[in-house]
This record gives sequence, structure tokens and C-alpha cells, in this order.
Amino acid sequence: MFAVHLLAFHFTKLKEDQIKKVDRYLYQLRLSDDVLLDVMTRFQAEMVKGLGRDTNPTATVKMLPSFVRSLPDGSEKGDFLAVDLGGSQFRAHRVKVFADGKQSSQLESKFYPTPKEDTAQLSSHFVQLFDYIADCLSDFMETKNLKHKKLPLGFTFSFPCKQTKLEEGVLLAWTKHFRVRGVQDTDVVSSLRRALQKHKDIDVDVLALVNDTAGTMMTCGYDDQRCEVGLIIGTGTNACYMEEMRHISLVEGDEGRMCINTEWGAFGDDGALDDLRTEFDRELDLGSLNPGKQLFEKMISSLYLGELVRLILLKMTKEGLLFNGKVSTALLIKGKIEMEHVSAMEKDKEGLSNTKEILTDLNLFPSEEDCVAVQHVCTIVSFRSANLCAAALAAILTRLMENKKLLRMRTTRRRLRAALQPFLLPLPVLRQVRDSMRAELEYGLKRETQAEATVKMLPTYVCGMPDGTEKGKFLALDLGGTNFRVLLVKIKSGRRRSVQMYNKIFAIPLEIMQGTGEELFDHIVQCIADFLEYMGIKGSRLPLGFTFSFPCRQASIDQGTLVGWTKGFKATDCEGEDVVDMLREAIRRRNEFDLDIVAVVNDTVGTMMTCGYEDPNCEIGLIAGTGSNVCYMEDMKNIEIVEGNEGKMCINTEWGAFGDNGCIDHIRTKYDREVDEGSLNPGKQRYEKMTSGMYLGEIVRQILIDLTKQGLLFRGHISESLRKRGIFETKFLSQIESDRLALLQVRRILQQLGLDSTCDDSIIVKEVCGVVSTRAARLCGAGLAAVLEKKRENQGVEHLQITVGVDGTLYKLHPHFSRVLRETVKELAPQCDVTFMLSEDGSGKGAALITAVAKRLHNIGQK
Repeated sequence: MFAVHLLAFHFTKLKEDQIKKVDRYLYQLRLSDDVLLDVMTRFQAEMVKGLGRDTNPTATVKMLPSFVRSLPDGSEKGDFLAVDLGGSQFRAHRVKVFADGKQSSQLESKFYPTPKEDTAQLSSHFVQLFDYIADCLSDFMETKNLKHKKLPLGFTFSFPCKQTKLEEGVLLAWTKHFRVRGVQDTDVVSSLRRALQKHKDIDVDVLALVNDTAGTMMTCGYDDQRCEVGLIIGTGTNACYMEEMRHISLVEGDEGRMCINTEWGAFGDDGALDDLRTEFDRELDLGSLNPGKQLFEKMISSLYLGELVRLILLKMTKEGLLFNGKVSTALLIKGKIEMEHVSAMEKDKEGLSNTKEILTDLNLFPSEEDCVAVQHVCTIVSFRSANLCAAALAAILTRLMENKKLLRMRTTRRRLRAALQPFLLPLPVLRQVRDSMRAELEYGLKRETQAEATVKMLPTYVCGMPDGTEKGKFLALDLGGTNFRVLLVKIKSGRRRSVQMYNKIFAIPLEIMQGTGEELFDHIVQCIADFLEYMGIKGSRLPLGFTFSFPCRQASIDQGTLVGWTKGFKATDCEGEDVVDMLREAIRRRNEFDLDIVAVVNDTVGTMMTCGYEDPNCEIGLIAGTGSNVCYMEDMKNIEIVEGNEGKMCINTEWGAFGDNGCIDHIRTKYDREVDEGSLNPGKQRYEKMTSGMYLGEIVRQILIDLTKQGLLFRGHISESLRKRGIFETKFLSQIESDRLALLQVRRILQQLGLDSTCDDSIIVKEVCGVVSTRAARLCGAGLAAVLEKKRENQGVEHLQITVGVDGTLYKLHPHFSRVLRETVKELAPQCDVTFMLSEDGSGKGAALITAVAKRLHNIGQK
């Protein structure tokens, strides 16, 4: 094991060293936020220049009017042809558009070899290019049995064209790998029409010339009418957007809008980006088909990134920084590294093995260090590409916002802020919550106020922590959610101290959860019998710990009277009854086996004991999952409801009921009230309903419904899915709030839930999830700060060092909950130095440890 850790450490160190080396070498390619903001500003200036009649002739970003004046509105219908020239493939399409109330379309396509300058058919003159396109279209129509039909055609021509109307376009310059002679400065639509006229058996009318970027925007605009920007980032790169006509001085008229094809690939051709271009960019440009042109495109599109990586690797190798300074013949060949290689080398899991394979194919024989360095070179090159693309896109989005004068967006933000403001709890409010919780803790401990206290402060009769001498075989039961577990736990003491667990999970059907108490406990005993049979230990009378994660009032460690059900359980004839007696009765009814029930425990106590087994400084247990609760070791002299003043006892606070007396009503929102009123236990567990995983998704759903009613979400339409209680599970909050999740993925999650969303909707939903989970973590932190301050004062120390054992899916799986909770505790309990320790199966292992400790203390008492 030591060797494995040593190897892992060595590889991590090696990786860090290689990454630092590459970072130093390629520092010019690492663009800071300030530099990117400056790029955005420069591009904004170029946009203005390109739109002006007087400044356009000298502008590099040509801002070409497309004469596309509107987005699809759903009324479009008909049968259309399209041809697409400009990327790595040439395609012919047939598109059927329906306007039958469902707004749908059908697409049939055929791919043809890409016409290139060096192919025999195009080597002499431009005529062959358009003849080739016409031939392919004729073949496509014959294949699809369309030659008898007269059909309109849209021509996607992905090169900069000057248009004076939709069905006309004069090529300004070839880009990418195209350089067919005789086409520049001619109308490409006229050329295509002449070629089509040679085919007497087809009747096609070219109605529109469009750029692929505009086509992308229109395609997405068909599904989402708020799509006003098109972006291509592939072989080439470009963007278009809907501009206000009053700003386009190149076209007559002030009313309405028109799609502008920016042709941003030429950004920097006038030297505007010279300070950002590296020696590698310059070398790549000099070796290209169009030196000095499309300089922005050459920094970010896939046609060039592989070559950029090759040039960097070549120079690093010549300087002895890679491959022992040995340059292979393959590395000297232009185009040997392509974008597909860069992508393969950057993959998360198999990236390094791909890198080794690719470099070996180039006869470079790389070491591990070389592979790490080359992978990081690829990352830096692609990151710069993404950053530059984002900076230019931000300029377009900023212009769109300015064009709309931010009125609609400001209105949306204002109303959204008003809805979410009550969730943003400032520090003074959190201090009030902490102090209120502290007062409730004291009420629950005092004899005269305990009956009325909402925070019940239930004694558990767990009076000691593990000391490492525990050993033996124990059974543990775990009931607290929709699943029930039975475990066999083997504890070894001494130098080979260990805990081994074997468990089986059984479902608790809803009809059992909400049936009778007798049915529930008979089901539990049936599960125990199945487990004992499965493990072959049915004849053994083993000591048993019963994790029962519901509030119980205990008079001893093996007796627990259920105070009230939580978390969706409603079995009858249980509240006010001893759950241990009910379990013993069910065992007697079955009459197959006998068990020594030593302890009934709460999962929170089990969490504390599990972590206490590893860290003697752990005296607090916290659950932040389906439910929310905390326990801690209290001095016996402070527990008035139990006899005795010596030692300590674990108190199960059952803090989920905090606020049931109205003390936190001032921070409860209308959404919290909706969730409470629709729950199985209205008016109960109010704090838990604001902080636990079982309820956060439902709070989010209530907010989304309200925002939709206000017209801020889902186009104002409340779908049937959104009306369903429980549809928005808390796991979706964790997924949506993940920093690694793009808005498109958030949108997919919402669509899986039956919520037809736009990107704007996704942004708002993500913000709603964030404020709900942050409030939960902050409130949980305020409660924990009260417990910590109580522990500090109990010990009479200025600074408390303590460990908190934690369990629960919300703490473990939510991307931000644990961090926000820790930060809140630090703010509200600054004199407490807290270590948070994740529990390993507090419900199972913890129950067995409590049972073992109880046995040990019982044996000591008998002596």
C-alpha cells in the first residue's frame, strides 16, 4: 500500500512539475481576465466600425448585412431544398416544414466529397465548382425522386459575401482551405443558377443565399424564438446576430432588425491583435494559404489548432525540453497533428494514453513527462481558443443588451430579485437564528420548560465514546428512510483494530410506511429473518443496536418512546409507544429467533460514534441529508431531566422542530409556507423543512411556479410536470448547481423533467437552486454554531478545538453545501476551531459501536 501511495505521489509531483514548465514556456498564450475584457472592448469597436457606411471599407470585421430580417415564428410550411458548401463536407438536403400546430420539420440529407482546389474537377476554373454543386443536387433529387417537383432552394455558402438582397451575394474572399480561381468578386448565386440551367430535367429556384452562421441561428430560432445569435466554432469560426436596422447604415431603412454576419475571423487583420499573437501564430500564418488574413480564425478554429500545437512541440523539442531533443521526421511535416489528435490528448481519463499513442505514431518515443507536458500544451492552446471566442461573443451579447436598453432584462432581474430576496439572510439575521437556537437548546434541557420546548433535547443514555477496546459480533438495524438495512458488524480491538460490515438492503413500501405499526414491525422482522438466513446465523443470539432515526424519548439506552413520525412515515399506533417493545413483540409473534436488543439509537448519534472511533475529539454528530439533526455530548450537570451530575451523556437535539413555536417565522417565506401546508405534518419540523434534502427541491418547485405565473420562466406556461409535487428532487439541485455543468446540460435536466426551457430559463433555475441550497447551508451553520458555542462555554475555554462527525447526501453530494456551511460556522462561531469529518456509515457501524460501548460500560458497572 505504501508503494502505491508513493507511486501516486511521484506521478502527481511529476505532473505538477511538467505543467509548471509548460506554463512558463507558453505564458504568452495564457490570457488574463483583464486581457480578455480588453479583447472584448476592441471587438466592440470593430463592430461599430464595420456597421458604419464611412468606416466599413477599412474595417476588418465586415459586419455584412444578410437581408434575413426575422426569425421563424412557427407559421412556416412547405418543401425545400438546401445545399451547404463551406466546411469539411458538402451536403444536399430536403427539408419539410409543417405548421400543423406542432411546429415540426423533417430532414433528409446526403453527403458528397468536399470540392477542393487540388481535385481534378476544380483545378482549371470556377465553372467546375458550380457544375459540381449542380451535379450533386441533381443526383440528390434523383435519389429522393424529386425531379418532377419545382422546389425552392436555400444556398448555404460559408464564405464572406457582400449582399444587396437575400438571393444575391458577391464573394469578397475565400477562407479556410478554399481558393478556387475566378469566383472572388462575382455573384455566387448567378453562377449556381447558370450551372443548374444545364440540368434540363430539374426545376430549382434559388431563393436565398445564407451563411452557415445565420443558418445555425435560424435553426435554433425555430425551436427557441429568443435565439438571436449564431456561432460557428469548427473548421472555421464566425458569429452572426440580430442587429437593429437603425444601426446598419449600409442598408436603407430604420425599422425592424436584420441578421448581421460579422465575419469575425478577420478580426485583427489590421494589427489590432498583434500584441497577443505569438511567434507560433506568426509562423502558422506565414505557412497558410492566405498569409495576413483571417488572423483571429487562425488563433481559434479547429483547422489551425493542431498545426499550432505541432509548431510549439517542434520548438520545445529543438530546445531540448521534449523527447530528449530528438525531432522526428513526422514532427517536421505540416498538418501532421490535427484537431482530432488535440481533442483525444485532452480527454479526462484516457488523455495520457492517447497522447502516448499519438506521439509514438509520430516516431517521438515519449516519456511520461513528455506526455504530461504535451497534454498541457494542447490544453493551453484550446483554452486560449475558447477564451478568445468567449471574449468576442461577450461583445456581441453586450451589444444586444445595449440595443434593447436592458429594459426587459432589468425588469426580469428586478422581479427575480424581489422573489429571492427573502432567502438572502444577512449576518445579523443569522446571528439571531444562532441565538434563538441556543435559547431553545437551554429550554429543552431544563425540567420546567422541557415539555413546551420545540427542540426536545432528548437524552440518549449513550454515556461514553469508543476507546478502541470494543470487540465482538453485533447486529445493527437501520430504519430512517424508504430503505431498511440489516447489518452484521465484526469489531476487532488491539493493534489490528478494524470494523467489518456485511449488510442487506430492503425496501419499505409506501403502504407499509403509512399502514399500521404492527404491519411495519412485522415487515422489519421479516427482513431480519431473511438476513439471518442469508448470513447463516439464525441460531445466534447476538447483541443488537437499532438505529431508529425518528424523535424518541428515552428512559434508558434500550427503551425509546416515539415522539412523532417524520420524513413521510405515518404508521398508526406507534406514536407514544416504545419502539423496542414493538420490535420485541414482532420477534415473539414470528417465533423463529431471539435477539439481545441492547440499544436504540438515532442516526445522528451513530454518526458521532463512528467518527469518535477514529477521532477521540469528535463530540458532535450532524446529519444533513434527507432530514436534518444534530447531537452532542452534554455535561450531566446541565441535563435536568436526567438524574446524576457526573460525566457526560449524548443529547439528541431533534432540532428539525426548531421554529415550530414561531420563533423563526420572520425568516420563513411564502414558499416555505406552501411546502409546509402541503406536507404530511403541517406546522411541524419547520427548521428541517428549510434545511433538509427532503424539502429543498419542493421549495424550488414552488418558486418556479410563482416565477412562471409572473411570466419570468417557461414562457409563462405552467406545465403538468411542474404541477406535480415532488417532481423536483433535491438531487437535481446538486446536478444543476455543479460548476462543471454547462447551461445546455442544465436545460437537458429540465427537459427530462418535462420542463421546456430556454437558456435564459436555465440561468434563472440555476440561480433559484443556488439561493435555496445556500440558505439551507447558512441556517444549518447557524444552528451548529449555537451547539459549538454551548460546548465551548461548557468547557470554560476561550478557544474550542473540536471535531464534528457529518453524514448525509446533502453534505456529501451537493457541490457547495458543505463549503457554505463551514464558512457560516466560521463567521458565527469564530472562537471554535472545527474539523469536519465525514462519517462512514453512521447508521450501521455507529449502531454497532454504541452497542459495543454500552456492553463495555455495563460490564464495568457489574464489576
